[in-house]
Formats: sequence, C-alpha cells, structure tokens
Amino acid sequence: MTLKVDDLRVYYRTLRGEVKALDGVSFTLADGEIMGLAGESGCGKSTLGKSLIRLDQRMKHVGGSVELDGQVLPIADDRRMNAHRFFEVSLIPQYSMSALNPTRKIGRMIEELLRSRGAPFDRKELERRLHLVGLSTDVLDRYPIELSGGMKQRTVMVISTLLDPSLLIADEVTSALDVSSQRAVAQTLLEFRDRHLVKSMIVVTHDLSLVYQIADTIMVMYAGKLAEKAPAKTIVNAPRHPYTQALINSLPEVGVRYSERRLQGIPGSPPSLLNPPKGCRFRDRCPLAFDKCETEPPFTEIAQGHSVACWKAI
Repeated sequence: MTLKVDDLRVYYRTLRGEVKALDGVSFTLADGEIMGLAGESGCGKSTLGKSLIRLDQRMKHVGGSVELDGQVLPIADDRRMNAHRFFEVSLIPQYSMSALNPTRKIGRMIEELLRSRGAPFDRKELERRLHLVGLSTDVLDRYPIELSGGMKQRTVMVISTLLDPSLLIADEVTSALDVSSQRAVAQTLLEFRDRHLVKSMIVVTHDLSLVYQIADTIMVMYAGKLAEKAPAKTIVNAPRHPYTQALINSLPEVGVRYSERRLQGIPGSPPSLLNPPKGCRFRDRCPLAFDKCETEPPFTEIAQGHSVACWKAI
C-alpha cells in the first residue's frame, strides 16, 4: 500500500474562526493507482492534496496521520517535511504556469532547484524527460515568457517528477488549458505512472469527464468530508451517493441535444465550514434526505473497493 490516510483533520485559521476544510478523512491509495479527487469548489480537495506535502502555512494540522510506503509523514511540521518534499511526495501546483521564475532560463532554474535539494543535475536525463512530454531541448535555453501555456504546464510536470516521487499530487493541472492541451496533459500523467517515474497519483479536478479517462478510482468530497470512493467506471455508471449522482447528471452527454435532456445543477450551496451542520453535510440539498440524516453516516464499504457515506446506500 503506497498511501494510508487516517482521520486527517486540517483547519484554516481566519479572523472569523477556524475553517474545518478537512474533517476526518480516511482512505488508502494502492501502488500504481491513479485516483481522481473530485467535488465542487471549496469541498476540500485541494486542501487534501496540499496537506499531504504541507505547502500552505495557513494550515493547522488538528489530527490524524499520513503514512507513505510504511513511513509516517511529519505533516504537522513544516521544517521536517522538507526532507520528504519532492523526494517521496511531490506536487504539480494548481497555478503551475505561474510557478516558473521569470528571471531565469528554464535550464538554469532547474539546475538551481536540484542543487538546493542536494540532488545531482543530470542534463541527459532532463532532456529525455522533456522529450517524453513532447518538448524539445531548446526549452532549457528559454525564459518562461517565451513558452506557451501548455509548454509551461508540461515543464512544471517534468520538474515535479525529476526525483521520481512515490506519490504525485496533480492539482487542477488542466483547468487553464484548451481542450487539446488538456487531453495531452492527462495522457502525460498516465505515462508518468506507466513508465514508473511515479508510483501512485492523486489527480485533483472538478472535471469528472477528463479524469475518468485516466483514473483507476475516483473519490468524491463534499464540505470537508468523503462522500464516495469507487472504481472510475462505477462512479460514472453506478454512483450510490446522491451528491455523486447529482455531479454526474450535471455533465453533458456527447450527441444528446438540450431539448432531449436538460442539464440540471445542484440546488442550494455547500454549508459554511466555519460552523458546519451536524449529521450529513449534504442533507439540506439532498432529494433523499430523511430523519436519520441528522446523524452523520459512516464512510462504509458497500462492495469491494466501493465506499460511500450515505444512510440510503449503506
């Protein structure tokens, strides 16, 4: 087992109080598994990704543990996590096209980054990986401003995987790209896994239709809690949580006209995580809610590899 997360609780400090962005999250990720992490904006998916590498100083680790390859990660200690970042766990940030130093040529910047981590600079290996993502070695002699958005994204992907991390977290890596570039980036992530440049991967996204093409499993979050986790085909074709069903129903189908099937949004809005409601956090928006939903449902396995937090599904 590559990753084991147990009862992880991460809050944000604000002037109005603590935002309970992650409130008791537990799951596992197997060797070689690509897991899509989906949900609405503000559901906690980016927070979960960043908490595994500890890159946001606003975060307060309240409880829970993260174990990677049998080793407990010190996610509550920013300084101690330095020894693990990019070696064992690495991140492709959400706004990675703005993550490159505009005053450095790409090659020099990568060399400085590696040396700051005490890692050797192997230009031949770097060139090989650039070719892998469809970039020429000319990129190394250019400044970031000379690259297109898709080229910058792929460059950051190469940098994030140069040290062959066990776990790669890709945070909304396709959100600012056109459709063709989105497809190319998704396929590159898949190739990273297949070529053993990374062992396992969490792909944070709001685009279920895209992540479905590369993910082995999909985990859905809502208001800081896990709603459902299952094989990708099961999530898309036979979801059991009402929230997952609503997400799937909001996606357009290829070849289906608006007059034949109107897209439906999810009425209402997610609850405030400053003072989240008791019980199921989706119940105020759920068409299936009943009295028992005032008690929080456990995240329960209902079939092999398929877990859900809903009283109607358990």
